[in-house]
Amino acid sequence: MTKRTVLFLCPHNAAKSVIAAAYFERLASQNNLDFCATSAGTEPDAATAPAVVDLLRSEGLDVSAHLPRRVTCEELIGAFRVVALGCDVSDLAPPDKAIERWNDIPPANQNLIAARNAVLEHVEQLISELKQTN
Repeated sequence: MTKRTVLFLCPHNAAKSVIAAAYFERLASQNNLDFCATSAGTEPDAATAPAVVDLLRSEGLDVSAHLPRRVTCEELIGAFRVVALGCDVSDLAPPDKAIERWNDIPPANQNLIAARNAVLEHVEQLISELKQTN
């Protein structure tokens, strides 16, 4: 059986969506959930933010090979769940596609720890919800 995909989006795919996908992957695995995560952006940067790579590495999560990329319409259609962290994909998403918005995440370039903590809290809530419906 194919794992269901949760797609995390942020403007640059260099910080918030990368953090969300990394924590989601870890927690889904720890909870034996049949889900995987991916991330993309609407205006991707050339590279993942070095501070994000360092922070996640210090927590045992390796995102050093991640290359920011632009989200596609096909990904939006195929994703089980789409989470937008401060970006708008309404021009790409089909009208009936539900998009969860986590717009309360502080900018990672201003306060990385606060951004990480807010993202992690949301991811933990999402995992808890998926455990109940899985």
